[in-house]
Amino acid sequence: MTPKEKYSFRLEGTNGKGILLLHGLTGIPGEMKLVARHLNRAGYSIYAPLLNGHGTDIPTLIKTRWQDWLEGVSEDATAFKREVDTLHTAGICVGGKLGMMAAHALPGTIASTAIYSACFRFDGWNVPWYYRLGPLGMPVMVRCPWWKNCSYSETESLGIKDDRLRNFMVGAEAEGVIDQFPVISIYEMYKLGKAVKKSLPNMRTPALVLHAEEDDLSSPAHARYIQRNIGAPHELHIIPDSYHMLHVDRQHNKVASLTAKFFGTVHAPA
Repeated sequence: MTPKEKYSFRLEGTNGKGILLLHGLTGIPGEMKLVARHLNRAGYSIYAPLLNGHGTDIPTLIKTRWQDWLEGVSEDATAFKREVDTLHTAGICVGGKLGMMAAHALPGTIASTAIYSACFRFDGWNVPWYYRLGPLGMPVMVRCPWWKNCSYSETESLGIKDDRLRNFMVGAEAEGVIDQFPVISIYEMYKLGKAVKKSLPNMRTPALVLHAEEDDLSSPAHARYIQRNIGAPHELHIIPDSYHMLHVDRQHNKVASLTAKFFGTVHAPA
């Protein structure tokens, strides 16, 4: 069994609509289960695939680039669209950006998209100072034989404000999760962010942008940047009482409800 077969999951819906749920960098599809169950109860079919290069180890992950992650998402979207009448994407951080890029690259395939906790750089209130230097130093670091093999550690909060939910996620989804952020993969995240920024004015797929007011890794300024620059119809909601992983934190039901409502609305292309 491949890692993708092992960690990806599906939920059959009743309304003919599907949602491709996309996890974040170094994560696995299991982190999307809380939101997935709520969306499934609203009638949506769910497919949460493992991103290319994920679910194994750091050496496997750093062999992939953001284009490899996007290629996998685009293939999954194209295949899933054959099973449903209408397809949407929703994802956390890197997963959300990949969903937006896939929608932009596949006009007519994805009806609307949602991004949770957009992150173009680490600038949240709980980010160590050396994380903030990433955009400046990363191009040099990935070319240095010593630095390129380094990794950033997870912050103590794991992006989850609620202690009970944090402990639950650690216990429930530990297998397959890579608990370090390789420098090379963070650099790919930055390059993906640049591609998103460049494409935003030309995007036409309706987008839902959700961001935690207390995001510990990326400030709400990232969500507002998307709001100001995207060429598509969109909604922005700032969510209270959550950290970066707002899809598993205290307001995960609200995140799912806003997503279901947005996807259930008929949006006209910009």
